Amino acid sequence: MEVAGIDLDAGALLNLRHLAARIRLGAQPPRSNLPGGIVHRRRGRGLEVHDVRMWMDGDDIRHLDRNVTARTGVPHVRTFRDERERTTLLVADFRPSMLFGTRRALRSVAAGEILALLGWQAMAEGGRVGLVAATPGATHFARLGRGAKAMIGLVGEMVLAHRTALQSRVIIDKPLADCLADAEMLAGNGATICIATGLDAPGDTFDSAVARLARRHEVVFVLVADAFEQAPPAGAYPYVTAEGVGGWLKIGRDAAAAQAEGRVARLRALGARAVVLESRLDAEAMALVLEHIHG
Repeated sequence: MEVAGIDLDAGALLNLRHLAARIRLGAQPPRSNLPGGIVHRRRGRGLEVHDVRMWMDGDDIRHLDRNVTARTGVPHVRTFRDERERTTLLVADFRPSMLFGTRRALRSVAAGEILALLGWQAMAEGGRVGLVAATPGATHFARLGRGAKAMIGLVGEMVLAHRTALQSRVIIDKPLADCLADAEMLAGNGATICIATGLDAPGDTFDSAVARLARRHEVVFVLVADAFEQAPPAGAYPYVTAEGVGGWLKIGRDAAAAQAEGRVARLRALGARAVVLESRLDAEAMALVLEHIHG
């Protein structure tokens, strides 16, 4: 039996299609003639080979065509053109730290809801949509696809990944950077990558992973925060981590706001965009987050 706020409800995620349609109708017209629900600048050089020509001063040596160069004895390079479709990759953080909540829903549930909204909107605009979901065990994938059938399959995989996470007995997060590496392999080139996470346990290679992604893709972080994180009562609190490390933590009145601002600034410095989402919000209120992502 599913419990509201604890389990991801497949029916509710499928019904978000209608909410996403209303958002799309009320949104500003896109500034690009390419399909897809999120306006962004083009990244990378494209994947489709357009031509092979002789080397010219200033060409990137990485585009050198070794076969033609060896056959002719003259350096040749490949030229590429942009793909004519937009890709949106949804990255869901269902690690143990996300399975927490004090109002309405777990952070992981809120993450799934906002990603479903983004997925339905991207689908409605004709783009391809895929999923990477990090759980305490294996990473779950939904390959890139287009149309309602692909989104329905994606929602099913997301619900399965969340159920797997809830059933796991692992309590220590694996680095978020590992999940970003999986996303990089699936995204191809020039995609929009939307990551819903609390940014816990990012890992030693997190900054370099985000910077590398941002050079080739449009990277958007939705930072999911619980009400207790947003406005914790000031005071000193004892704590014990999953690794067994304990101590006392002093929380000031402005500590949460400062921490959130610091995370947003950190991600922007790496070339990504970031918006904070409160898990206590319902789907209608969450939809307003899309305006920030579009803006």
